[in-house]
Amino acid sequence: MATFDDLDRNEVLATIHAVQAEVPTAFTWDYDRTRPALGRLYEKAKHSQWNGSTDLDWSLDVDPEKVAAELGGGTVNRFEMLASHPDSPVRSFGTAEWTRVGVEMQNSLLSQFMHGEQGALLCTARIVETVPWIDAKYYASTQVMDEARHVEVFARYLQEKLGSQYGINDNLRVLLDDILSDDRWDVTYLGMQIMVEGLALAAFGFMHQMTTEPLLKQLLRYVMSDEARHVAFGVLSLQEYYANLSDAEILERQQFAFEAAVRMRDRFLQQEVWERMDVPVKEAIELVMRTPTRQLFQMMLFSKIVPNCKKLGLLDRNDKWLRHRFEEIGVIQFEDWVDTGSEYEAFALTDADQRTA
Repeated sequence: MATFDDLDRNEVLATIHAVQAEVPTAFTWDYDRTRPALGRLYEKAKHSQWNGSTDLDWSLDVDPEKVAAELGGGTVNRFEMLASHPDSPVRSFGTAEWTRVGVEMQNSLLSQFMHGEQGALLCTARIVETVPWIDAKYYASTQVMDEARHVEVFARYLQEKLGSQYGINDNLRVLLDDILSDDRWDVTYLGMQIMVEGLALAAFGFMHQMTTEPLLKQLLRYVMSDEARHVAFGVLSLQEYYANLSDAEILERQQFAFEAAVRMRDRFLQQEVWERMDVPVKEAIELVMRTPTRQLFQMMLFSKIVPNCKKLGLLDRNDKWLRHRFEEIGVIQFEDWVDTGSEYEAFALTDADQRTA
């Protein structure tokens, strides 16, 4: 295996993406523990650490085609409009081609989760630096470790078990750039803890239910136990802060949340897969979006985001601005689902979960 010293400088630089940002570093000399809910979350995090190297059984063999078939729900059915339409660019695909589509889709999806977890790693390090409360700094420090572990296990699964990975999706990259380039600490919370992590928590839950592959199932279960705390951290922190912002300040957050929602929805169109398979991307995406099962999947990803935005008071401020936007994209029906600030303990690892590792 090549060492760092063996790599060409241009190859090294090609793997580095820099985001320019000027953010204030906030010390606090007030060490009083004044936010009990965050304190409880911090204690929970300290007792919930796990080791991706020893708690997961990496000796298990993985069949990428089986994983893809389970999580794709039957790839041809998942893309029925694309498979059957007379003008489809893939109308000649047979079993072998659709099997490859399923494998590529799964590798792409897990790759984007891996990249998103690195985004969460950097954002949470930013929160430690910028948030003004000691209770929040304490908790955020535990999340930095969590996110490093998540990047590690997704990268290892992709490399050792699936054998390939994808670069970051353009929609996800732009969103992460926007979150990290904003100098407002609460926008880092909103973009990452509420939007990106909220969508990931929903997606991991669906995948965990659908797959029977034991290593991936256990990996997702461990990651979900952390992610629920992370989203709760955002809800518990921002609820207090947003209650005291002006309508103009709230409108900026509403607009940011909606733009993030649209980018995350588009991230799951997985244009990069069609590009890798030399399929005309625009034609393929237009037909994919007309498949009912795909539309349902896109909507269900917002099952955690919408109730959390409601809990933060973002839906109805400014003449219900965000409510109307969520109505337009067809996800407002989730508003009364339980918010993560109230349900995170339900995701905690049990003795049974840990015995199956």
